[in-house]
Amino acid sequence: MEAAAEQNHKLTTLQITGMTCAACANRIEKGLSKMSGVSSAAVNFAMETAAVEYSPTEVSLEDMQNKVKQLGYKAVIAAEEDIVNNRDAGISKQKRKLVISAILSFPLLWAMVAHFSFTSWIYLPDIFMNPWFQLILATPVQFYIGKAFYAGAYKALRNGSANMDVLVSLGTSAAYFYSLYLTLAWYVKGGGMHHAPSMYYETSAILITLVIMGKLFESLAKGRTSEAIKSLMGLQAKTARVIRNSQELTIPVEEVAVGDIVIIRPGEKVPVDGEVLNGASSIDESMLTGESLPVEKKAGDKVIGATLNKNGVLQARATKVGKETALAQIIKVVEDAQGSKAPIQRIADIISGIFVPIVISIAIGAFLIWYFFVTPGDFAGALEKAIAILVIACPCALGLATPTSIMAGSGRAAELGILFKGGEHLEQTHKIDTIILDKTGTVTKGKPELTDVVTGVNEEAFLRRVGAAEKHSEHPLAEAIVKGITERGIDLPEAEGFEAIPGFGIKAIVDGQELLVGTRKLMEKYGVDAANAYPAMTQLEEAGKTAMLVAIDQEYAGLVAVADTIKETSKEAIRRIKDLGIEVIMITGDNVRTANAIAAQVGIEHVLAEVLPEGKAMEVTKLQSRGRKVAMVGDGINDAPALATADIGMAIGTGTDIAMQAADVTLMRGDLSSISDAIFMSRKTMANIKQNLFWALGYNTLGIPIAALGLLAPWIAGAAMALSSVSVVLNALRLQRVKIR
Repeated sequence: MEAAAEQNHKLTTLQITGMTCAACANRIEKGLSKMSGVSSAAVNFAMETAAVEYSPTEVSLEDMQNKVKQLGYKAVIAAEEDIVNNRDAGISKQKRKLVISAILSFPLLWAMVAHFSFTSWIYLPDIFMNPWFQLILATPVQFYIGKAFYAGAYKALRNGSANMDVLVSLGTSAAYFYSLYLTLAWYVKGGGMHHAPSMYYETSAILITLVIMGKLFESLAKGRTSEAIKSLMGLQAKTARVIRNSQELTIPVEEVAVGDIVIIRPGEKVPVDGEVLNGASSIDESMLTGESLPVEKKAGDKVIGATLNKNGVLQARATKVGKETALAQIIKVVEDAQGSKAPIQRIADIISGIFVPIVISIAIGAFLIWYFFVTPGDFAGALEKAIAILVIACPCALGLATPTSIMAGSGRAAELGILFKGGEHLEQTHKIDTIILDKTGTVTKGKPELTDVVTGVNEEAFLRRVGAAEKHSEHPLAEAIVKGITERGIDLPEAEGFEAIPGFGIKAIVDGQELLVGTRKLMEKYGVDAANAYPAMTQLEEAGKTAMLVAIDQEYAGLVAVADTIKETSKEAIRRIKDLGIEVIMITGDNVRTANAIAAQVGIEHVLAEVLPEGKAMEVTKLQSRGRKVAMVGDGINDAPALATADIGMAIGTGTDIAMQAADVTLMRGDLSSISDAIFMSRKTMANIKQNLFWALGYNTLGIPIAALGLLAPWIAGAAMALSSVSVVLNALRLQRVKIR
């Protein structure tokens, strides 16, 4: 999965295998970052991936793979499907190991439980207490099932660091080898069953079984955090029907080339992005835009891959295929966001890096205190306390706390039509206290509509003439008038002698009559007395509309008004933003009168009008200089400078390349309600991360002293450690069920 990052840089995603905790991820990240030619490296422990930006002229992919191998892990370049398949294979292997480990550990657990006074009623076969029998059961668990821990510990120590594997290996080896020593000593003394000492084989075997079980649950839960990407990939059409050499062929969608003519029948998915050549239909775009109503399509209109054709047959020319399609771009944004680090994760990374050496020191200290002072000479008892400390302190939960929440939060946001470009943007969004909204296309629909008709003559005849005259004009307002008239079912005759008068309006002959459509100045220029219409015209202008006077044969006949109408959802969306305690400002290049009229309709008190595109970025900077955290919301094209300047840039759109490049967050649904949804998801995700960090840190902080006081048996510590990792991932998964509104 490669993409251009800068002019001479590339970005690649490597799949990493062999990581067991956050310390492994830190070590790989540091190793890659120090390589010549590598600009940045971010390793995600939860996703088991490394995103690396590098210069191909200075360092190759093979060099990076060798570096990861040197550190004791494996790196491969893989597509998302391969990563999912490899993860599934890894889970199957973990399940197999868990079954073997559980079968071998069960008799040891039985023997241990039967020792308690309150379980004396449990039948215990004599063989279960035989040290040789226990050794035979414990050895494969220790060295076959636990082989991965020894390998991980060796790699870590060889590279001058320590990780969870070091803790597990130390703890279980201490219990196993001390038990082996007791077994050999018992044998030397005669090996009588009545004199068999208390062994600790069950401690090592049960610990390894519990850690393997915790890792399996963790892997299963982590797999669920990638459901958003899987569901997005599932939207893609698998095949396409194309015309080649005058033949209609069905081919895999991956083989469609730009320029191919694609046939889309009713009920079929649009295979790639394209432009309609022939046919008319309605397309359900809800899976990408959230728009519930099907969108009418005809020749010249754009279609988006993965949307659903409802009724007519369409012929379309493929304009974007493969990784260039809108859906592929969306999947990439979600992947990048899930694989990126939020700034808050640095805290967990720092703690994980120094945690293991401190824990080992505490375990050694506790052993010495118990052996020499608390219970002098009780080696077994002191060792048990040290093992419990080593096991309870494994920082797995800490390493999972942030990335799992980022994955689940950004995945759920994507399902809601909100694409965060990275973990840092997901984190920063919750700090926003001021939102600047562009007017055109954001608060309003961005397309003028015919809103008012005022005339003293027959309205249909009046509109018939006005439409005929305006039909030849290329002005956007003229297009809106013609569209509004034709939508009323009025047929337009042909006009003659059409003339556009720049800055004034138009002049044309329709049905033998001269029509003038335009401003007050146009009427005055041709000597038309329209003074009676001026009050109504002013009233419409104060309501944010553009009014045009109409004269027929030098006599005033009426007026039409056009306006860029507000989106139906804007007023409610702005109320929701305000309810979150955020100040809303509208910015526009329009005149003050129009801007204030629109703002009043949607409940915005603060308006910045007559601002040029380059001036929008300056207004953002002014607010930032006053200590405000500013989000700019625009269409991602002419608002690009302001989007880039703001703390968070939000692009309203349907996932176009420009919108995604300009903004930190893309709001796919083109609806202002998505702004409050984005802030809500950011706040929920940050709260979830803090809960996870508190749980992970609190658990270790509380568990270590309890284990040091001798109040925690090693196998209970192992169960608690496994449970802490699983609980952190399950807490993160709650984000996938977050309900909006």
